[in-house]
Amino acid sequence: MSSLSVRVFHNLIAQRILTVPSKPLLNSLKISSISSISHPIGSKRSWFSTRFCGANRTPVVGFQSNRSMATQSKQSVYDFTVKDAKGQDVDLSKFRGKVLLIVNVASQCGFTNSNYPELTTLYQKYKDQGLEILAFPSNQFNGQEPGSNEEIQEFVCTRFKAEYPVFGKVDVNGKTAEPLYNFLKSSKGGLLGDSIKWNFTKFLVDREGKVVDRYAPTTTPLSIEKDIKKLLGVA
Repeated sequence: MSSLSVRVFHNLIAQRILTVPSKPLLNSLKISSISSISHPIGSKRSWFSTRFCGANRTPVVGFQSNRSMATQSKQSVYDFTVKDAKGQDVDLSKFRGKVLLIVNVASQCGFTNSNYPELTTLYQKYKDQGLEILAFPSNQFNGQEPGSNEEIQEFVCTRFKAEYPVFGKVDVNGKTAEPLYNFLKSSKGGLLGDSIKWNFTKFLVDREGKVVDRYAPTTTPLSIEKDIKKLLGVA
């Protein structure tokens, strides 16, 4: 691998676009170790080097945050607790045995008027067969969910007749991301990395609480009806 390629490769790791590669992969790329890679492009010090210690470059055990490690210990969506619009804890194990469609929503997005009606259509059509839709408002994308939890509830229930749960506002990316969303992203990454790219990204979860698919914001709810029916066992 050329020196420029090595620098680009390390920069992707530093940006967390790539995960740290295994030793066999490093060998195949003719890189002796992560520490042998020069500093990432535009950086004075590599992200990874700050997490190694000692002359032999032994990894620092437990460099991950407690929040991250706790998320990794979870095995299914049912292991998480979230807040409802009133700030009360909701144990997602209450949805055990349901097929879940989890969506980050916003009231002022270009996808709002198309997604909400279709979500309502899906819910009314399949709720008796075991479908549950979990909506999580987020203001992380161009400030398109600025209202309070109460205002969001009023908007969704009045304008779109939503009968499914609309939880309290959350962050879906970054250090303050809701742990549930860290789990969802780690279970099903996107085309350009794991992060949520925009409002109305959708995750489909089976009756065992496992994430089986992820859909881009441009994918309309009704276009994934066949996938929902398959998990529900509906002809």
